[in-house]
Amino acid sequence: MEDMREILKTNNAVELNFAEAVLKNAGIRSVVLDTHMSILDGSMVIIPRRLMVADDDEARARELLSEALASPAEWT
Repeated sequence: MEDMREILKTNNAVELNFAEAVLKNAGIRSVVLDTHMSILDGSMVIIPRRLMVADDDEARARELLSEALASPAEWT
């Protein structure tokens, strides 16, 4: 098993799904951790979900997400 790095920590399911799609489109595999724990806390949003990538993909993933998540939506 390779080492993983956290690149996003959020309670925003839309942002998390978008980030996963951006990475997948770039050929970067990712894993979401704490999904079940986040669901257990209910609506209190105490436990955010974590998006993880392999160490070797961290720099590229951070670059992609910083561009993708920093850009305003085209419809706003």
